[in-house]
Amino acid sequence: MDARRYHALPSPFAMKRGGALHGAQVAYETWGTLSAARDNAVLILTGLSPSAHAASSSEDDSPGWWEAMIGPGKAIDTDRWFVICVNSLGSDKGSTSPASPDPATGEPYRLGFPELALEDVANAAHAVVADGLGIARLACLIGCSMGGMSALAYMLLHPGSVRAHISVDTAPQAQPFAIAIRSLQREAIRLDPNWNEGRYDDRRYPETGMSIARKLGVITYRSAMEWNGRFARIRLDPEQRAEQQPFGVEFQVESYLQGHARRFVRGFDPNSYLYLSRASDWFDVAEYGEGSVQQGLQRIRVEQALVIGVSTDILFPLEQQEQIAEGLRAAGAEVEFVALDSPQGHDAFLVDIPNYSRAIGGFLGRLSLDRGPG
Repeated sequence: MDARRYHALPSPFAMKRGGALHGAQVAYETWGTLSAARDNAVLILTGLSPSAHAASSSEDDSPGWWEAMIGPGKAIDTDRWFVICVNSLGSDKGSTSPASPDPATGEPYRLGFPELALEDVANAAHAVVADGLGIARLACLIGCSMGGMSALAYMLLHPGSVRAHISVDTAPQAQPFAIAIRSLQREAIRLDPNWNEGRYDDRRYPETGMSIARKLGVITYRSAMEWNGRFARIRLDPEQRAEQQPFGVEFQVESYLQGHARRFVRGFDPNSYLYLSRASDWFDVAEYGEGSVQQGLQRIRVEQALVIGVSTDILFPLEQQEQIAEGLRAAGAEVEFVALDSPQGHDAFLVDIPNYSRAIGGFLGRLSLDRGPG
């Protein structure tokens, strides 16, 4: 069974940086029941690679990427909230992406896909909420990682459409370190001969480039403290090593990265990865504030906000979470700022469930108790 639903976007669907999509769609899933007043909706925007399957349901009992956070009695309580998770436009997990057929040719878009911005991701998600589900105002918008950037775009582009916001491990703009890492990831894919200017297939596929890109990502998603604690300098048993391979895998941490990459490589379209990665680098709230991030953030109007960051996050440093909190507070929101010391780094929101549940569940509980879900 499949819980995935689809919303057809307006055709043409204009893109921020030029061009348009025709016959495009966005995949999404929902949990819980929408109230008669349509005032209890919580929208989740995801990081770069997750699908809309954030949690299991009666229609699809496979665990979702945020399974421990969403469900009856959990932090994002589906007995109370109608929860929506949208797969980003440009992702190959059901939404129109570079891997989708171009209606004009019948062939995959590949690099013919229009330049993608996170504003396009935000506008597509808003179309699902407003046009597809008839929800004029979200009770809460939750954005994780890249999805947090998309959430900021959503609120800037659609003022008055969100009552409360939860910002999770994100940023108002990419810092040079994050840009540098993503640039290397894209370069690894582009330099794989099998990428072939985006014209690969199942037989000739850029496995090596995608593997390196994933390994680079996983290294930065966790902290040095986490790597030291989990693996130290432990070597693989002799029978686990590739003895005939020069400079082959020798340490447990190398084997761990290989396993992560192996599971990811064929599970995400390389061109989609390139487009979404570059969109993350391009996004900048300062564009909405005459060159100032703070002025851009102050254009966002929500009643309440929770901003969560992790001290060990090197991709989206804690000072960027503080920047978001300060900007939303200056715009008039009641802001709670939570700084966690989780050793897991950027991935903490997927791993340190007790601390994130406490913060998010507490915020949503107070939101519904104090002001009602609408």
